[in-house]
Amino acid sequence: MKIKAFLPCRSGSQRVKNKNIRKFAYYSFGLFQLKIEQLIKVNLLNEIIVSTDDIKIINFLKKKKYKKVKYIIRPKKLALSSTRTDDLIAYAAKLFDKTDHILWTHVTSPLFGTNDYNKAIDLYVKCRRTYDTLIGSNDVQEFIFNKRKPINYNYREIFWPNTQDLKKLYKINNTIFLTSAYNYKKKGNRIGTKLFFYNIKKIKSIDVDNFEDFKIAEKLYLLKEK
Repeated sequence: MKIKAFLPCRSGSQRVKNKNIRKFAYYSFGLFQLKIEQLIKVNLLNEIIVSTDDIKIINFLKKKKYKKVKYIIRPKKLALSSTRTDDLIAYAAKLFDKTDHILWTHVTSPLFGTNDYNKAIDLYVKCRRTYDTLIGSNDVQEFIFNKRKPINYNYREIFWPNTQDLKKLYKINNTIFLTSAYNYKKKGNRIGTKLFFYNIKKIKSIDVDNFEDFKIAEKLYLLKEK
């Protein structure tokens, strides 16, 4: 089984200037450098494909010459803040062989590291007869309302049940999407139909979206490394 990583990384972050490449903890080239160096140590990955329009990232990769890493220049129309994920998935499908399995991940999950990827891949391989997709998620058993009423339990029976009795929901995070290239090519999606929700500790699934997230993730990463 060939498993290849897909790492999308466009330029022009809106909420945090140069979010992907600004200094993060010990990494002078930031979240991107950290994620690449996590992924190249994942022994179950055959290749890492970086999809980017950022010339600084391209030059960085040319200089470093990491093993297993290949960059592909992404078309500008697919590197906009308005680009739909569905369109990026359709584009990614063309970059892989039909027999590949694709691990889609993001630089914005710095606390999900090498050992976490290895464990997730190992679980995916073992569960292939039952599930066709592994998705990084957080189990949610909390009081979830719309504007009028609870939506994840029967409030007519009891309005405030114990949280452990609530229906379990799954919040998708940006740590990992792992499925076959078949699902990309034939179903146009980065997930299939038999989903394994891989529960990830909240601290490992922190997603860097704004400057506050960036600073929190950096402090937590530094604490972890001590």
